[in-house]
Amino acid sequence: MNTDSIRKYRPFPAVSLPDRQWPDRIITQAPIWCSVDLRDGNQALPVPMTVEEKLEMFDLLVGIGFKQIEVGFPSAADTEFNFLRRLVEENRIPEDVTVQVLVQTRKHLIERTFEAIQGMRRVIVHIYNSTSPLQRRVTFSDATQEEIKQIAVDGAQLVKDLAPTLPETDIILEYSPESFSDTEMDYALEICEAVKAVWQPTAERKMILNLPATVEWTTPNVHADQIEWFCRNISGRETVSISLHTHNDRGTGVAATELGLLAGADRVEGTLFGNGERTGNLDIVTVALNMNSHGIPTGLDFTNLPHIREVYERTTRMTVPERQPYAGELVFTAFSGSHQDAIKKGLDRRQREMKAEGADLAWGVPYLTIDPQDTGRSYEAIIRINSQSGKGGVAYVLDREHGFDLPKTMHPQVGKQIYDLADQMGRELEADEVRAAFFKYFANVSEPLHLLDYELDHHDTGERGTVRCRGEVLLNGVKKSIVGLGNGPINAFVHALEQEGMKDFALTDYRSHALRDGSGADAAAYVQLKSSDGRLVWGAGVDPSIEMAGLKALVSAWNLLR
Repeated sequence: MNTDSIRKYRPFPAVSLPDRQWPDRIITQAPIWCSVDLRDGNQALPVPMTVEEKLEMFDLLVGIGFKQIEVGFPSAADTEFNFLRRLVEENRIPEDVTVQVLVQTRKHLIERTFEAIQGMRRVIVHIYNSTSPLQRRVTFSDATQEEIKQIAVDGAQLVKDLAPTLPETDIILEYSPESFSDTEMDYALEICEAVKAVWQPTAERKMILNLPATVEWTTPNVHADQIEWFCRNISGRETVSISLHTHNDRGTGVAATELGLLAGADRVEGTLFGNGERTGNLDIVTVALNMNSHGIPTGLDFTNLPHIREVYERTTRMTVPERQPYAGELVFTAFSGSHQDAIKKGLDRRQREMKAEGADLAWGVPYLTIDPQDTGRSYEAIIRINSQSGKGGVAYVLDREHGFDLPKTMHPQVGKQIYDLADQMGRELEADEVRAAFFKYFANVSEPLHLLDYELDHHDTGERGTVRCRGEVLLNGVKKSIVGLGNGPINAFVHALEQEGMKDFALTDYRSHALRDGSGADAAAYVQLKSSDGRLVWGAGVDPSIEMAGLKALVSAWNLLR
């Protein structure tokens, strides 16, 4: 913004709370969760959910473990009303789930809401009216504080009067001073006390006071001060459940909620992946998994997050951003070479320690705050290859995706070659493209020398431990036979090359193993050669025969020295 634009804005006032307690507290248990996907989330959609899509979303929320679900605003439209009636008449609401209905504090809307909730065992009737100075001045045409308070009191009284007309229904009152986030603190307290005086909750039958950050005006610490101030000043604190309902206008809805819990709140309203008006509501997935990462059970099950995301994206027609915490396509992905290497080392070490210490081993892998498998993600997607990748990432993909356990000193050569390729192509390489590049540049390389066939004779010389190798090779397109003696297939083949004047190297390392992950019929071998001028190169060979794999690795390395 330029200087002229800045002049129109004012700093948000602080809360006077010099002895605030929340900074010294830690979160040790989960709050009561209430999903508002079917109301706040749905009303923010360019194309609202159909009744069938709402039913699917409701079933998803129940499956996740939500025990309180705001199902809509049944007095606002026939679609909302009919959806709630289907839930009731088709007996879709589990006994341990309480649905919540939202309604403005207006007489005809509250009466219509009571028609919608007939036949329900238990329901939260959530009434609200706007209370902030800005809303009083603009929306309510300079209404006084007393007039706004009376609207809230009349709404609470009407709910209380109508409750006996549904004797089979346990009705819980929730009141929201909407726009609490910019309402004067003493006035917000006054209006909530007035509503509480009407409802007369007890410790056994609490009411819910929901304190919405309807618009996120300021930093999360100020929100925490507001919540702590309110919790400390409301009378009969044991008779009310203090609820948070944060939005994300400043991008700090999660932080505001976590600090609000430290400040004393008991309950949280939010949506899956933060869907909601403007920049959205609180993302309950993030807050719950943040708690899980600290060992706090939440009662919510996100072990199949890809499925939850699929249902959410299909029914809402919204898209979960690639960098969305926990759920985004790229959040468990490392492109940086140093990060890839650290993740690979961490996963490998954890695998070894798990065998020794068991399933209770504390999680500790660099750059990964939780185990991706706990959210239904797989390790295979963690490390991906582009021009920023390094040796560890390429080795990881070849290992986890294709079963190649490259020698440590081979990682730099393979990593550089493949991320240079990604740089040239200007994009990420898929796992199969990494394998194809590995074969092109390192494995079974057959130019200019190509091994056509070989046979070993372990008894030809009569010398114990000595074998004779006879091979057919193509060198620059010309076929020739080679013969050599040695103490094993690789050594014999080296001597055969020497007999032909083709040995200008020293063999400095050799490894082999059976390929894993469905490739058990093949073996992989790795040979390092040192040239006469001091260069070190690695070659790889793959073949059903472990002996042939070793010879192919030697030929590959020989070719790479050319």
